[in-house]
Amino acid sequence: MKIGELAARAGVSPRLVRYYEQQELLAPARSANGYRSYTEEHVERVERIAGLVQSGLPTRLVKVLLDMEDAAAAEHPTCPRTVAELLAHELSGLEDRIRCLTRSRDTIREFLVRTEHQAVLSEG
Repeated sequence: MKIGELAARAGVSPRLVRYYEQQELLAPARSANGYRSYTEEHVERVERIAGLVQSGLPTRLVKVLLDMEDAAAAEHPTCPRTVAELLAHELSGLEDRIRCLTRSRDTIREFLVRTEHQAVLSEG
């Protein structure tokens, strides 16, 4: 499939797909005329990348994480100490953000439940 179809199916812009390529997060095949060629696996990978970025991970850590996932899938898990330290630090930040988001969600839900607008919870 071409970049436009990949982008549409993954829910991102073609420009973002090209950016992921520049960041070495995605490596499509190229035909003789230079056109990119994507597969179903690329759709899943772009969705995964976009999800990680949206969760707050910088692309440099997304690359490390995806490389580690690829190595683990190939049964060659590896993780240098510097990478482990970087990921542990990022994990701590993610957990802090999750706690904050959970607290915000609970506050909003509690407020809606206490008001006459409780019905809007079931609409969302």
